[in-house]
Amino acid sequence: MKPDYFPLSLRILHWVMAPLVLAMLLIGLGMVASVSPRHAVLVCIHKPLGAALLVLVLLRIAMRLTHRVPALPGDMPGWQRLAAHCSHLALYAMLLAQPLVGWTMQSAGGYPVVLWGGFELPALVQPSVQLHAVLRGAHSVIAYALLLTILLHLAAALFHRLIRRDDVLPSMTGGAMPREPGGERS
Repeated sequence: MKPDYFPLSLRILHWVMAPLVLAMLLIGLGMVASVSPRHAVLVCIHKPLGAALLVLVLLRIAMRLTHRVPALPGDMPGWQRLAAHCSHLALYAMLLAQPLVGWTMQSAGGYPVVLWGGFELPALVQPSVQLHAVLRGAHSVIAYALLLTILLHLAAALFHRLIRRDDVLPSMTGGAMPREPGGERS
């Protein structure tokens, strides 16, 4: 039998990662839009936070593969089920690719990826102006695609809560499941 809620560990990771990912996207936008002294500060936040998110997404993928999760509502149309599965796969792929592309981009540009405490990640590739340019473009494209997919994810969550009034959103928030007037679960 499938559980009613996502495991607590997955819910915690989801709700810790969500604001961190949004912060990273906003910091990234601020970095590319600024040539002020703020730029250096944003870079010093962006790189270690990206490394931390890479670790968190790897942990989340491992936990998702080893934990049972609630089933989608049985009356959900097939195309919505497919869209839900594809969007989750896309989110995981982008959350994994984005920090790896960023780290490789920095390596190709000859820039160190310095984390908290001065710890420096090893370069993934030799410096290359051409590769740096390609990866910089890819990093931007992934960021915009990630933002769009997150917005679709939020819209779907609201659709489930406000229109379908099913158990999808409460299964991730740990909140009360919706009840029908007769007391039965919807």
